[in-house]
Amino acid sequence: MDTNDNVKVLRVYTSSTDKLKHTPLYEMIVFAARRNAMAGATVHKGVMGFGGSSVVHSAKFWETNDKLPMVVEIVDEGAKIDAFFEVIKPYLESVRYGCLVTVEDARVLLYKAGKKKSVFEL
Repeated sequence: MDTNDNVKVLRVYTSSTDKLKHTPLYEMIVFAARRNAMAGATVHKGVMGFGGSSVVHSAKFWETNDKLPMVVEIVDEGAKIDAFFEVIKPYLESVRYGCLVTVEDARVLLYKAGKKKSVFEL
């Protein structure tokens, strides 16, 4: 991606308890993004939220519920986002309690790739 590129932002709204083959769904999506050479992926953990069921889940310290909202966000070129959605669509369709996926246009203002540290750097 270059500065001023028109890109898309893919967001997957799910729950911290959604799993696919005993692995958190958000992890499956991030590793799939890496395998598919996406520009990057970020997972946001919500402190409070509700979905289609209208049941509110919260991270208040006195609650023992571990079910919290999660958002996986991926930014890349439009064609790559569209193709990647088709890759993860079967994952999302298997979610028991549902999820929400959105996509929107964006513009890159700055994209600076980092360098991997060598084994000799501390």
